[in-house]
Amino acid sequence: MSQSAFVMHEEEYGEITAVVERLLREANAKCVYLVDKDGQLIASSGDIKEIDVTSLASLTAGNIAATGGMAKLIGEKEFSVLFHEGERDNLHISVVGQRVILVVIFDKRSSIGLVRLRVKKASDDLARTIQKLVSKMEAVTEEASLLEQITDDDIEKLFS
Repeated sequence: MSQSAFVMHEEEYGEITAVVERLLREANAKCVYLVDKDGQLIASSGDIKEIDVTSLASLTAGNIAATGGMAKLIGEKEFSVLFHEGERDNLHISVVGQRVILVVIFDKRSSIGLVRLRVKKASDDLARTIQKLVSKMEAVTEEASLLEQITDDDIEKLFS
């Protein structure tokens, strides 16, 4: 199922950024990223100077796609939450609203339980905002479709 790229409006971008920043604080995370399923960064917050964000976004989308293939092999729709534990840092990756990916990087100052709890609330908030954004995109597409139906004859009649 191909999904169109997001056309971000200022209102929704502000809402998304606020949720990402709140999640960073409440989960006591190092950084938080919101990525679309094509691997494009939508929003980020936290200490990101040491991370190649473009590569992280792309690899995260690939990770979700790969695990989606594994899920289908065993009869699941997708794995909506992934967790990677490292020596210093951990990654919590979750799919939000079947359209975007939320990535939380955290260390020993936080816990997986706290991150999961805070991600749940943030995911609900983000899903509402993403749905509002998708609705606006669909409305614009409908308007464009109606405009495409106007013929040259219709325009001539209008100005005659």
